[in-house]
Amino acid sequence: MEKTKQLIILIVFTLLFCNVRAQQTDRSHNLDAFPPIPVGLDAYRMWDMIPMQRIGVRAYMRSTYDRSGGNEGADASHFLFANEEDHNVTLDIKGKGILYFFRANHWHGGPWHFIVDAKDYIVKETGTDDPIHAVEKFKTTHFIPEGPFPVPLDWTWGITRGSDLIWTPMPFQKSFRIAYSRTHYGAGYYIYDLYANEDNLSKPIRSWSFDNIPDRDVLDLINKSGTDIAPENIKKKIANIKLDKERLTLLSIRSSSSVIRAVKLTLPMDKVMNLERVRLVITWDDSPYPSVDAPLCLFFGTGSFYNREKKEYLVRGFPINVRYDYANNKVELACYYPMPFFKSAKIELAGIKPDNTEIQYEIRYESYKIPAFLSSYFHATYQDMPHPLAGKDMSLLDTKGIEGHQEWSGSFVGMSIIFSHNGVLSTLEGDPRFYFDDSKTPQAYGAGTEDWCGGGDYWGGQNMTLPFAGHPVGCGENKQDINNEKDLIESAYRFLIADLMPFGQRAEIDLEHGGEDLSAEHYESVTYWYGLPAPSLIRTDSIDIGNLNSEKVHNYSSPEASDVESIESRYELGIDFIPNTPRNIKRMETGKLSGLKENIGKEVYPSHKEYGRYTRGTTEFTVQLDPDNLGVLLRRTLDYSFPNQTAEVYVSAVKKQDSNMKISAEDTLWEKAGIWYLAGSNTVLYSNPEGELEKRELVTETSNRRFRDDEFLIPARLTKNCVLIRIKIEFIPDDQELFPGFPFPKKSAWSELKYDVYSYIIPKFHL
Repeated sequence: MEKTKQLIILIVFTLLFCNVRAQQTDRSHNLDAFPPIPVGLDAYRMWDMIPMQRIGVRAYMRSTYDRSGGNEGADASHFLFANEEDHNVTLDIKGKGILYFFRANHWHGGPWHFIVDAKDYIVKETGTDDPIHAVEKFKTTHFIPEGPFPVPLDWTWGITRGSDLIWTPMPFQKSFRIAYSRTHYGAGYYIYDLYANEDNLSKPIRSWSFDNIPDRDVLDLINKSGTDIAPENIKKKIANIKLDKERLTLLSIRSSSSVIRAVKLTLPMDKVMNLERVRLVITWDDSPYPSVDAPLCLFFGTGSFYNREKKEYLVRGFPINVRYDYANNKVELACYYPMPFFKSAKIELAGIKPDNTEIQYEIRYESYKIPAFLSSYFHATYQDMPHPLAGKDMSLLDTKGIEGHQEWSGSFVGMSIIFSHNGVLSTLEGDPRFYFDDSKTPQAYGAGTEDWCGGGDYWGGQNMTLPFAGHPVGCGENKQDINNEKDLIESAYRFLIADLMPFGQRAEIDLEHGGEDLSAEHYESVTYWYGLPAPSLIRTDSIDIGNLNSEKVHNYSSPEASDVESIESRYELGIDFIPNTPRNIKRMETGKLSGLKENIGKEVYPSHKEYGRYTRGTTEFTVQLDPDNLGVLLRRTLDYSFPNQTAEVYVSAVKKQDSNMKISAEDTLWEKAGIWYLAGSNTVLYSNPEGELEKRELVTETSNRRFRDDEFLIPARLTKNCVLIRIKIEFIPDDQELFPGFPFPKKSAWSELKYDVYSYIIPKFHL
């Protein structure tokens, strides 16, 4: 009898388990059942979906950076290639995606050509036609045409203190190019997304044009920056608390799936400076590690609460703000980044110097419908870097191993950073370099810290605050303007909403300290990110081109490929050597720049060897996938000395194969996956004439960085239920010259040193 009962229980359990597994498997193959990924203006409308997993989405940031790793021209005026005098290309994309952000320094480079699916849209701004007298002539500025680029999505230098910023999304179906008409100080950076699964987006991608005027509801939403943008009629806790202990709990709740929508603190104005280094600590779902542990000032977007100009807002950001209420002698701090949890949440203040100070707090939360495995936890990771390492980027975040977990999937959504405690602005020459999912090439490479945070020319030493970028505190290098030692603290912020950057297993957020990683200033940072401690991207195969055994195992075929070549070079990182200059010797004597004394004059990033081939024909190979994949990311390591590498990519599901992964021709049904294109090469055009209106200079520069990792997305419709797929890459010749009459040093070809294959999956996350 007992055995019969046990057998019945076992059968029921097995059936239940199989049913759950079947549901999970069905769900993993049915993208239509997932919440749609917000794109275009929906990314603002649906900003509360920011914690959601972006499976099959990749973000890239390109710029006019100095390819040698230095700071030539302040990382301006480096062009991929050029055609006519007014066609100097800084960004060139083929495929389907959305440009989410454009930044230029003042009017420099304009008129700009935004070439969307082969149609040229010429964009100017107020200062473009008379750049020599623009500053003295114009007190207010705007884009021309104004309709597609309205405030508060888009801003010009009259408000930003030095830059032109466009957050209007610009979708493209086949190609997108940005070309500058003028090259004097042609600085810029740009963020765009590409998508593996177009059917799982909130709206179809349609080519952008001047007729695409941003909708009023989106502008009204962003205009609410600085106010309470979270839902009001939800659960809340409002209370006063006396800061009479070193650590205090504001909220400790146990609840089913919920999301915190607002965290607000109100501090007495006369005590706010004393409280700026109290830490906000937030812990999710009984974790032994807090996901937020950061000083109040930096968490809320500013390096200090010292308000030199007695403004209403130090930070008037969309997700975060700091407001001074002079009528009531209060300072209001607010964060509206959605913060999901699934069992419990605990919010504390720590590092308090106990006294009788009383503050008020408000925390609002509501039920949360997105399942945990499709969501992620909010994090704010604090780093203190008093002595940066000479020649090496600072690591603001590396998710590998953080909070006891090796792999994380989620999105990078911003940072708040102190870049000097001494009023030094040369730190702003430091480039942001972000690496996702173990790429050795940064998928995001910027042209300077103030560029990244929405300014230009160091903001002219002035302060500004916008919904997504700002320079809230710091008086600049005009020491006569100092009213308080806190004036020497220089900070900036950058919040990412539509232009967030997803990752599938690891995020590394690095920042150069100064133009060559040689600043000895004291940095501090808070990096905002969403993460789930489980990967959504797993490497399922790798083919090492040039390794005959690896080629054989993957049934590699490339009849026109070169013999195996050995290449000695570098990836694009920082400077190669720490220069032995009088300035560095003086720095060495102070001992403030860590690692300078032992490394001065030495090589920082040694070259190394890679092996591979190139072809001007067709390559085929077979690779393994996860059977529950939701699409594939194919990463290629290549020799970037071959320019403008272009190919059509085809995929065939493998139904029959022998032990050597070989398949017969009759079992091969090719379907086109798209165009794989990488613009430019390690040779660039540098043109930075002295005069605003002078014709371009034609200076050719070739860096010693030939190695690069590049990515291509294969949609789930071509990989669904596949354990093996056959990939065919057909090279397309490209005859683009570096500039008219001057070809690139090498003829275009398809370089392949290695292919890494990553399968997108639903994160295997269980509470």
